[in-house]
Amino acid sequence: MRRAATAAAVLAPLIAFALTPTTASAASPYKGANTAAVQDDFNGDGYRDLAVGAPYAANGSVEEAGAVVVLYGSASSVSTTHRTVITQATSGVPGTPEEWDAFGTTVASADLDRDGYADLIVGTPREQVGDKESRGSATVVWGGPSGLTGGATISPPAGYGDGSTYCGFGKSLATGDMNGDGAPEVTIGSRCEGASYTGPFTRTGKAASNYGESRLGESRGVVMGDVNGDGRAERFWLAGPADDDLRGPVYADNGPLTDDYLANWPIELTHADGHAGQIGDINGDGYGDLVTGIADDDSTMNATGAAHRGGEIQVLYGSAQGITVDQRPRVFHQGTAGVPGTAENGDRFGQSLSVGDVNADGYADVLVGSPGEAVGSRESAGAAVLLRGSASGLTTAKAVGYTQSTAGIPGTAEAGDSFGATVHLADLNKDGKAETVVGVPTENSDGCLWTARGSASGPLLSGSVNLDGKSAGITVRNAKGYFGAALPSPHVSN
Repeated sequence: MRRAATAAAVLAPLIAFALTPTTASAASPYKGANTAAVQDDFNGDGYRDLAVGAPYAANGSVEEAGAVVVLYGSASSVSTTHRTVITQATSGVPGTPEEWDAFGTTVASADLDRDGYADLIVGTPREQVGDKESRGSATVVWGGPSGLTGGATISPPAGYGDGSTYCGFGKSLATGDMNGDGAPEVTIGSRCEGASYTGPFTRTGKAASNYGESRLGESRGVVMGDVNGDGRAERFWLAGPADDDLRGPVYADNGPLTDDYLANWPIELTHADGHAGQIGDINGDGYGDLVTGIADDDSTMNATGAAHRGGEIQVLYGSAQGITVDQRPRVFHQGTAGVPGTAENGDRFGQSLSVGDVNADGYADVLVGSPGEAVGSRESAGAAVLLRGSASGLTTAKAVGYTQSTAGIPGTAEAGDSFGATVHLADLNKDGKAETVVGVPTENSDGCLWTARGSASGPLLSGSVNLDGKSAGITVRNAKGYFGAALPSPHVSN
């Protein structure tokens, strides 16, 4: 059965988004906060930085404790020499490195305390809390002029996950300013329920207010972004596969819980599906568009009714009215004319995705990871596909596929590398064009990232580089380190 009732059916045909309330007195917006300039800039030097999760990195003799490496942006983009490695053994960071915690399974950033510096948010969904295995945790590490220092725990709301086990708090993370005060809100997904926090945050990790989104039950994914052009973020809950909807329902947030349980009930987008997603302006009309990925097909779900063979992505376009309840998404998969590759069982096209403008033409492009893609006879070597934005929306014109067998990309495609397990588009060198970043977490024993600069013609393969986990400072023992298994753009985390 679907996890939530369809109370949305009685609502107006257009989504009217409510805003997350704050229990604190409204403060004047801090103009530097929650803008592109500081969204990912942890040290305030004007360049976006790149947080990279290595959830299975060892900490001393502790296996799979996990780590996050922050690669600082510069005019020459990112490198492994200008970096900070964060673990639960880092001074000021709460927690203790323990076996199988997988600190760094998810990463995100925003200026939570409105001081003008981005702060790092880390999800650790496998962390044991008290006697509860895989209860999960979320940690904020504070940005500042010298980079990241100190931290705090973002605690679940009161009553979170009552009676539930293995919640995996921190499975997904999203940030956005929902009430226009300049202080970003934070949303945390899990197998039990979602958690909503209204900024600003204090340095103890306490938000102005919070509540649990228990109405939907499991909320594996969450997306935040402005789809109606009012300068405030809307929020979408991606519940994950349900018994009667393997593709996963998508709900638009309609406000917090009240004494009237059915009031503000999240609104189901009738035709939309997705397990992970991101918002960006693909058609350049000033409204954010919602892109979701469904990587599991019938072969991986061992059932019928899952994604198109090999996986798919869907696009819903924003407007002055937001995203209409009955809007039908555009669907792209490797069976779509013009999309590189061939749709095959288990390709996992849509396992990861990112939205950004690689060529500064004013239209956001979409990079899609397909880590189960075979390259020749090398199974799960992995691939990534870039689809272009345009005035008419996402298009397959000039679409390009990338593997480690593509000329100009360093390395060699090998079975099990999982190139494309994560992807990210972000302008790390401040030239106005997003770099292409692809995670290859099972490359060798440590994992690596492939990075390519943007240009007027798209990603520049000449001069592109691989950055490996050991050079970035992670420790590997008996288990692979999985450097690159998490990037700020979404990926499906089981």
